[in-house]
Amino acid sequence: MVLRRARMVLEIESNAIAALISRLDSSFERAVTMLLELRGRLILTGIGKSGIIAQKIAATFTSVGTPAHFLHPVEGLHGDVGILSRTDLAMAVSRSGETDELLRLLPIFKRFGVPIIALNGNPSSSLARHSDVVLDVAVAAEACPLGLVPTASTTAALAMGDALAMAVLEQRHFSREDFALLHPGGSLGNRLTLTVRDLMHTGDAIPRVADDASFKEIILEISSKKLGHACVLDRSGRLLGIITDGDLRRLFEKTENVFSMRARDFMTVDPKVIGADELAAKAVQIMEAHSITALVVIDEAKSVQGFLHLHSVLAAGVV
Repeated sequence: MVLRRARMVLEIESNAIAALISRLDSSFERAVTMLLELRGRLILTGIGKSGIIAQKIAATFTSVGTPAHFLHPVEGLHGDVGILSRTDLAMAVSRSGETDELLRLLPIFKRFGVPIIALNGNPSSSLARHSDVVLDVAVAAEACPLGLVPTASTTAALAMGDALAMAVLEQRHFSREDFALLHPGGSLGNRLTLTVRDLMHTGDAIPRVADDASFKEIILEISSKKLGHACVLDRSGRLLGIITDGDLRRLFEKTENVFSMRARDFMTVDPKVIGADELAAKAVQIMEAHSITALVVIDEAKSVQGFLHLHSVLAAGVV
């Protein structure tokens, strides 16, 4: 019974979103044009559950470069309309389009000359009649078995808001770099902004040995740098290969006279490398693809610039 109800809810809500697709027309295109031409802020409003959806839509637009603000209808009527300017654009979310507190805001929007986009479930409502653009977000039924709790209707309104935001994002050619500028904190910002150069080990911290280094020298270098690897370099500092602590263990298992061997005898040639200015997120992608835990950082001449270990990337919150 529980799973049946859950499946029914998801089916009703998914159908509500799917039904929006065929309704997209010139009104949607006009709404996008209004958003692209916006010189002030996008003012979202709604009350109850619709108000919560309006807040989420405002947050989404703000995160992709369209300054947006949620205006609670009741608070708006008691002074908060002071945030309005004549360069703003309003977007009202309401299933019925007849909520008294919301309707009382409309004359104020008109007085400021602020155009109104309505996300409305009733195209013949008062809200629809007084809006410049109406996007139909009506649903056949709520997912609530009582038909009372806003469920499918709020889902549809939220999806329409996302469709608008993503259409505007694409038209503005909003890039990953733009997104990073607006999201500098946390792992999301780190994935988009941190480069290999920011996280790599440099100078004396790079584990390195010459190609003629002895087995003992290799062990000492790997142990002292505590990165589980050693880069094998020629006399000019160019990369020849790499040795891991796993290579040492495997060599012990299959070779009797390991202490007579030199680095060039068992190093892995052509190890995975990366440039210092690449994003750290790309480094993670390479490591995951090849099941390795480190990359050698080189320049165009194959000179070693640094060494990047997965632990450093994890510690920075990139993953």
